[in-house]
Amino acid sequence: MGRAQQKARLRSPLRRGGLAAGPLRGGRMSRLDRQSFLGSDSDRILHELTVGYVGLGGGGSHVAQQAAHLGIGGHVLVDGDIVEDTNLNRLVSGTAKDAKDKRLKVDIAARTIKAVNPSARVKKCPVPWQQALEELKGCDVIIGGLDSMVAKDDLDRFCRRHLIPYIDMGMDVHDTGGQYLIAGQVVLLSPGCPCLRCFGVVTEDGLAQEAKRYGAAGSRPQVVWPNGVLASLAIGLLTQLVTPWHRGGVSSAYLEYDGNKNTVRSSPRVAMLGDRPCPHTSALDTGDARFDIREDPKRKPSSPVAADLATDGAAQSATRRILRKLGIRLRPTPGT
Repeated sequence: MGRAQQKARLRSPLRRGGLAAGPLRGGRMSRLDRQSFLGSDSDRILHELTVGYVGLGGGGSHVAQQAAHLGIGGHVLVDGDIVEDTNLNRLVSGTAKDAKDKRLKVDIAARTIKAVNPSARVKKCPVPWQQALEELKGCDVIIGGLDSMVAKDDLDRFCRRHLIPYIDMGMDVHDTGGQYLIAGQVVLLSPGCPCLRCFGVVTEDGLAQEAKRYGAAGSRPQVVWPNGVLASLAIGLLTQLVTPWHRGGVSSAYLEYDGNKNTVRSSPRVAMLGDRPCPHTSALDTGDARFDIREDPKRKPSSPVAADLATDGAAQSATRRILRKLGIRLRPTPGT
């Protein structure tokens, strides 16, 4: 983990004030007063939070809109696609004119966020997410709406390497012999907890089938209401992670959506896996692989992913503060 990234981590609200304090309110009701049950300091925490969105199609556009309404202040928008007519059945705030003008999806999301919260900090990255790594490293939480299983796997690994909680969304429509099943899932993944492979969202068979299609996820059926359901679940998990309103905080979750029955349930895999460590990744595989401690002569010898980098003991990694709050302990990497 490089020096710039470490400084960005230390600036996050979650490393400075804990998860439940709050601004004093005057006599006039603010637009966020009706969610004050999230904590007396939830306005500040949410405003100073930075969330990354990888994929701003159906699900991602819903998530960005809801995050703006919630009061999240920092938004890193990553998607290289333009708006097309075929997106308009599910793209929040996308218009026929946007499709005609070939507007970027990041522009649509930014416009939506700014319309709700003019003071929001918005960074647009109209590129594949692999070309926006530095911007994503500065995020406190990342939410993905990727179709490709390979991309999901890679983004999960990226987030684990940089100790960033990741929320993955996915949906599909299955032909069951003349009838159709709408199904989807939202998975909260934290470093040290089960990964997408553990939960069976990413499988070797699925990766092989995708490879036969030259790595493309294909043109999957999508409609607006399942995307809205999954986006709401993702925002709920995000909110529970950073401003928990009850004692049942979560560090790992797998929510299954059945669009035919209109039900959401916690996957049995969550109970089955329990507290077992992820066998696919190691706590040692963290930090920026390109970071060389010898390039910074002022830095004291220590782990590239040490959480407490400042001399002030209260200066901690945002993500480690979240994980510590949830009772998760990560082993430090050996010194170099």
